[in-house]
Order: sequence, then C-alpha cells, then structure tokens
Amino acid sequence: MGYDKPLFILAFDHRASLMKKLFGDGELTAEQKARFSDYKFLIYQGLEKGIELGVPKDDAALLVEEEYGDKVLRDAKSKGYRFILTTEKSGQDEFEFQYGEDFPAHIEKYHPTFTKALVRYNPEGDKELNARQAEKLKILSDYSHEQGYKFLIEPIIAATEAQLASVGDDKKRYDEELRPALAVEMVRQLQEAGVEPDIWKIEGMNKSEHYQKFIMQARSGGRERVGAVVLGRGESDEAVARWLEAGAKVPGILGFAIGRTIFMQALLDYQAGRVSREDVIIDIGENYRKFHAIFKANQ
Repeated sequence: MGYDKPLFILAFDHRASLMKKLFGDGELTAEQKARFSDYKFLIYQGLEKGIELGVPKDDAALLVEEEYGDKVLRDAKSKGYRFILTTEKSGQDEFEFQYGEDFPAHIEKYHPTFTKALVRYNPEGDKELNARQAEKLKILSDYSHEQGYKFLIEPIIAATEAQLASVGDDKKRYDEELRPALAVEMVRQLQEAGVEPDIWKIEGMNKSEHYQKFIMQARSGGRERVGAVVLGRGESDEAVARWLEAGAKVPGILGFAIGRTIFMQALLDYQAGRVSREDVIIDIGENYRKFHAIFKANQ
C-alpha cells in the first residue's frame, strides 16, 4: 500500500461549481454541455503544454470525471499519462457514488492509475454522517486495492458552527489554528474505519510542522509509503505558493493537486472571447509549470 513518486496533478474534475461559474444557474443545454466537455479537453491540452515547457511527464498527472471528460480520459490513456478518475456525485454534502452500485464498471472502462473520492468530513461533526461516509469510502478503498488501482482521497474539513464561533467566525483563524489538528484526527478516524488511501489530497497549510504531523499519522501503523499532495482550493497564486513552499520541505508530501488557480482565469477569458484557444493552452501550461517549479525549488 502507498505511493511515493512525485505527483503533480492538474485537477479539473469540477462540475457543479464550475458549471455555475461558467454558465450560471439552471440545467445546461446540449450546446453548453458540449462546450463544457471541450473546456475540459482544453485544460488537458494545457497540461500537455506544461510538459512541453519542462514538467517531466513522469511527474505529471491529471484528474477528471467521466461525464464530461471521456475524451480526455481516452486520450490520456492512449498517451501513457497517469490519470485519476473521480467517483463521487458532484455537489453533495454526503459522499455518494456517481454511478451508484455500478461504479466498478465505470472504473474498468478506463483502468485509471488512481481512483478518487472527495468527501466532506469533519471529525468533530455529525457522527452518523461520518460513519455512513466512512462505510462507503471503505467499499471504494477495498475495491481499488483488490483490483490493483491506487486510491486517492480528498477530504474537505469544513468548519462546524461551534468551531467557527470559537475563533470569532474568522475562517482564516480556523484554517490556521484548528484545521491542522482536525486533519490529523480525520486521518486517524478514517484509518480506524478501514479506509486506506495511497494518497491523501489535503487542503493547504502554512507551516511545515502541520504537514509533518499529518504525514506522521498518515504513515502510522505500517503505512510507510503513503503520501499526500496539496490542493489549491481555487486560492490566489500567492496563497497556493505559500502552501507549496511549506509542504515541499516535508518527506511524504509528493506534489500538488491544483485546478482553478491554474486554469480558471484563462478559461473565463477564452469564454468571453478575449483570448485565443492557443493562448489559453499556453497560459495553463505556464501556470502548471510555474507551480511545479515552486514546489521543486523548496524540496
């Protein structure tokens, strides 16, 4: 169990939130769905540009979903890229498989390097909700390892009302003062429930010592090869760079999983007709290469 190679993920499995940003509220038309799929392929071409600009192919990986990323997944597989297939239904407060009990067939359709699940899990939150989610995550964890796939989990630790009140309703204080310890406890609880990711995709933290404590728990109990990557949360370049600089110093932090910080503005400019398709590809590629360079420079 585990994974200890460099892993720099361009993440664009966003659905509900990205659709709303690009197209507003309401159901997408057939034409909008086609454009959304094309945007996904455009981001993927940006990844390829990043590799062309200097990111080693062996460091690179992409994360996308089947619904609008089928063309990406098929092309990535044909070219030998590492790719991660997300399994969760988008925009849910509780983890649910996108395709219900039929999830194995959709994984076997592509044979990804990693399966992935996003879960909203606060270790001091609703115990019954956490238990239900852990049970479903264990199903995916067990299936992945039995079938020879690596498993990546993305736990989002949203503050409870009580936690936020304890820091004066200051979300930055919550991130700095409470979330690091909650992340460690979250890992412990999920491990105890039999959820065994090879990679934890974790929200960024400002201090190396916070990453060190996280990795200690993630690698406890004979899990020495388990690693983690730092996600971008759609934050500013400066915030993401700060998280990467702190994480890169810690053995076990293998890279990042950044999405909107890399591609969002370029995609909006393209949608508005301000830039060409080639400009978008170059912009995404350069951003991807930039964050890869920041991480490497701080290792």
